Amino acid sequence: MPIAASWPWQRCAAVLVGAAAAFGAMPSRAGGDPVPAPQARQWLQRVQIAAAQRNYQGTLVVTGAGAISSSRITHYCEGVQSYERVDMLDGQPRRVLRKNDQTLTLWPAAKVARIEQRESIPPFPALLKGSEDQLLDRYELLAEGPGRLAGHEAAVFLLRPRDGHRFAQRLWSEQSTGLLLRADVLAADGRVLETSAFSDLTIGAKAKPESVSAALKQLDGWRVLKPVHQRTELEAEGWQLKVPLPGFHLKSCIKRQLETTAGTSQSPAAPDVVQAVFTDGLTHVSLFIEPLQVDRHRLGSATTGATHTWMQPVGSSHWVTVMGDVPMATLKQFAQALERRR
Repeated sequence: MPIAASWPWQRCAAVLVGAAAAFGAMPSRAGGDPVPAPQARQWLQRVQIAAAQRNYQGTLVVTGAGAISSSRITHYCEGVQSYERVDMLDGQPRRVLRKNDQTLTLWPAAKVARIEQRESIPPFPALLKGSEDQLLDRYELLAEGPGRLAGHEAAVFLLRPRDGHRFAQRLWSEQSTGLLLRADVLAADGRVLETSAFSDLTIGAKAKPESVSAALKQLDGWRVLKPVHQRTELEAEGWQLKVPLPGFHLKSCIKRQLETTAGTSQSPAAPDVVQAVFTDGLTHVSLFIEPLQVDRHRLGSATTGATHTWMQPVGSSHWVTVMGDVPMATLKQFAQALERRR
């Protein structure tokens, strides 16, 4: 689909903006006006296309649980080629460069570089983690009103879950392009658990792909790591979910060595971990299955912003860590549904 809005989208936009305008600048207490499925589907597609095909650069700030992190993002699209550069502005210096599916992560202080294929779940400002039809089976799109963010006019929408297995998200979409400006993850009681938002943003910047492609080649003096990810299936590794969770389907499954910190060598004796990623179209849940190590593994949970983590043994020989931007009860259901077939 081309970037430029065609007449069907213009007609759809009029419906969405009209519905939003009826509620004024602030979201209504009722949550907004439901958007019919055909228009909701077009809006979701437009948001996704803007994230993939628009040129933009800005500062992304993520806040949650009292923590703040920021990064500088530059995204270029030139024909079928996609380029991205992300510079972390807090903590240990780190830079991520992407060209299509190739990802290069740099830790300048340690002079360590890691080359791998791009993750299957695209980050913000991409929205869809699956198909728009799958998402609309589990969420309802509501138009809440106009807004303004980082100097851009926006339309505000709410993706409200149809059950308790997932969180709602409030979204600010730039009016003329559809690019996401902000996403709030909301608890069932309406609390904002986590926010990802551009504090400044330029849309339509001139493409400079050489700023990314040149850096991909300048690795003299760097220690280059190339993690091996082997595609697999849960069943092939001897696992299954005896009770699948409603609305989640398997997105990917890989087997790899356990991650180590940047700047340290990976031990040949490091155990393999199976990572299975499930998605409902909007969010995702990752299961990490590894051999049980009684001196390292501890039953428990953790929460950072919207990201919850649950850890427990599976049988007497394996350990599972379940992580995702979903309620803790959903993670526990995933863990309890996992069983060893052999």
